[in-house]
Amino acid sequence: MIQPTLFEGAKRLVYDDAMEMTLQSMQAYGSSHDHWGIAWSGGKDSSATLTVILHLIDVGKLSPPKSLSVFYADTRMELPPLAIAAERIMKQMAQRGINCEVVRAPLDKRFLVYILGRGVPPPNNNTLRWCTRQIKIDPMTEALERRINELDGNILMITGVRQGESAIRDQRIVMSCGKDGAECGQGWYQQVLPQAKGIRGRIATLAPLLHWRVCNVWDWLKFYAPLSEYGGWDTRSIADAYGGDEAEEKNARTGCAGCPLASKDMALMTIVAMPEWAYLAPLLRLKPLYRELRLPQNRLRKPGVERLRSGAVAANPQRMGPLTFDARRMGLERILAIQSQINTDADRLCRPRIDILNDEEELRIGQLIADQTWPQGWDGDEPVADTPMPSIFADGSIQLLLV
Repeated sequence: MIQPTLFEGAKRLVYDDAMEMTLQSMQAYGSSHDHWGIAWSGGKDSSATLTVILHLIDVGKLSPPKSLSVFYADTRMELPPLAIAAERIMKQMAQRGINCEVVRAPLDKRFLVYILGRGVPPPNNNTLRWCTRQIKIDPMTEALERRINELDGNILMITGVRQGESAIRDQRIVMSCGKDGAECGQGWYQQVLPQAKGIRGRIATLAPLLHWRVCNVWDWLKFYAPLSEYGGWDTRSIADAYGGDEAEEKNARTGCAGCPLASKDMALMTIVAMPEWAYLAPLLRLKPLYRELRLPQNRLRKPGVERLRSGAVAANPQRMGPLTFDARRMGLERILAIQSQINTDADRLCRPRIDILNDEEELRIGQLIADQTWPQGWDGDEPVADTPMPSIFADGSIQLLLV
């Protein structure tokens, strides 16, 4: 009887082909870099990439670099099953002597501290999408810059980018698939990480699982990576967190728990539908809370003509701004209540606890509120945004209130 391949099915890339293409990608570019880094978010694609590379090194198919550094992007907002799995994988790496740096944003720039402490409204997709860069990209770039400045030679950053993960990203890949001598099928290789301009010329990126389909990733995480001959990695729960197996690509992406930018919390809804994770259901109250915090009654508004430093009139007069202190306190109280309810049930059910806000973050939020902290350009004397006032237009003209 023929043993089934890892990636069965006519429309799937079979295991031998998928792994061979990944191996060729690493052999083609890895040998020209003394040091490798792996950018790991704890999600499905980066976790598959991490464990596949370590497996290829372990079995002797891939020559290791002089140094290998793993950078775990801890946004403090990850879905709990993914964060818990990441902690377990980090322990496994530590036991094998693999260096893993946990990368977090500075305390005052963490998602909830920035919102509830500094008063910056939750992000949206239109005018204020600040979160990804602040809590993920910038900290990772800074950590990478620190690391490369400790090394001699260049570094290859290995990422979990795949075709099919994002339509916008796919177009970018198609337009640059031949950049820097890369060929289709060898991974998406670029010699400069755009955000790391301070170390330009010493860094390149490679996506060795670019060609993997989402079903390939499920099979690796759920069935193969946990086997001892493939490393015995604790990845099965990662696949389960996404719905696993035949989940559609569009439903196989995750962001933060209660992400304000997503139309639906597909991943979170999938998780809380599982009996073992049902106690996390209060997290579904986060998204409505973020929407509520953005409402006019919870924010300040510029009352009149706002002039820039150049003297010009601002293009968006009477713009809404930061959260009032009452709104911040309300948000803090609700989030702590969600956390308390989850952890009470976790203790009762002998399930893992969570910390949406840890003690350090909660204390800092309280300090920022007590210090009457406002974002730059606001002093707190502005009216609450739902206060009726004359309309001011971009050209400076005013429409008085109709009495």
